[in-house]
Amino acid sequence: MPKDHGPQIKNDKLYEDLRRDGNSKEKAARIANAQARGTLDHPGGTLESRSKAELYDEAKEIGIEGRSKMDKDDLIDAIRDR
Repeated sequence: MPKDHGPQIKNDKLYEDLRRDGNSKEKAARIANAQARGTLDHPGGTLESRSKAELYDEAKEIGIEGRSKMDKDDLIDAIRDR
C-alpha cells in the first residue's frame, strides 16, 4: 500500500515508483499528477500524429529539460524515455 503523500500528489504509487527510480520529487509529482489527470495518455493517436506544439506542451508538463531546442522527433524520443 503506497504512502499517502497528501492532496498535492494525485497518484501516490506512481510517485513512489518514480522516486525509487531516481526522479526528483518535483518531476515525480508532475508525472504522477499528469498521469492521474489523464494528460499522459493520448488515445486519439500516436505521438507521431501529434503536432510539435502538443508534444512541447506535454514535455513541459512532465518536466523534460532542453525541450525548447528539440525538434519534433527529439520531443517524441524524450517523452517516450520519461
